[in-house]
Amino acid sequence: MPVVEVRNLTKVYRVPEKDPGFRGTLRHLIRRRFREVRAVVDVSFTIERGEVVGFLGPNGAGKTTTLKMLSGLIYPTAGEVRVAGFVPFRREPEFLRKITLVMGQKQQLLWDLPVMDSLRVNAAVYGIPDRAFRERVKTLGEMLDILHLLRTPVRKLSLGERMKAELLAALLHNPEVLFLDEPTLGLDVTAQVAVREFLREYNARFGATLLLTSHYMADIAALCPRVMVIHHGRLIYDGGLASLRERFSPYREIFVELERPVEEAAVAGLGEVEIWEGVRGRILV
Repeated sequence: MPVVEVRNLTKVYRVPEKDPGFRGTLRHLIRRRFREVRAVVDVSFTIERGEVVGFLGPNGAGKTTTLKMLSGLIYPTAGEVRVAGFVPFRREPEFLRKITLVMGQKQQLLWDLPVMDSLRVNAAVYGIPDRAFRERVKTLGEMLDILHLLRTPVRKLSLGERMKAELLAALLHNPEVLFLDEPTLGLDVTAQVAVREFLREYNARFGATLLLTSHYMADIAALCPRVMVIHHGRLIYDGGLASLRERFSPYREIFVELERPVEEAAVAGLGEVEIWEGVRGRILV
């Protein structure tokens, strides 16, 4: 049975509209106008246990809204969702123990306290026994290479170190399903690679299911054999990454600096060349 089942998922927001100025404010108080924003429209897919799936789309396409519905943070307008056998928006305690949501632009760690204090708070929230807590911190801390930072106040950590600590806190209760929204957002190349390697190892060691959104294609290429693409709230592709390239990007542009005049280059068999300012060319392959 799939660990994530989504059928005809839809989310529509009613957004108030107000004219500028004092008159517009008065009119807004007396008679409000609303417009509907269709954030997610009739989306259906399934994810098997242990899969790592990339979720792609431009800003505003509906990725984060979908993840929030899958994790139970917001209620869908229509459709059905089951994650690990539970209906997310009911927010049952057993369901919350099976999932986690990591958002690269949000933080759960307490800013002025050492990382370990935040971890102990999470352990208390999830009812993790002390022995299991220590073992889990040791295992994840070694995988993330941050055991030496657990007594450091969060505000003293670099962005990459803080993201590792966020991952440790989010995975402390051993969730089966990970929803990851831009986990490498703003990180440098070295930190991005470290997070990718950790997620790959976590999936391989614990068999967890990952649904990952990212604007860094290196994240998707490194982790996700399968990708889904959402655009204007609609799922427009679900399949392999290689097939996605063939379908949406059948050509590549190569920019070249020519050492010889254009006429000689054409004779040499470089193909059809467009020239800007007499020295630069483009070849479609």
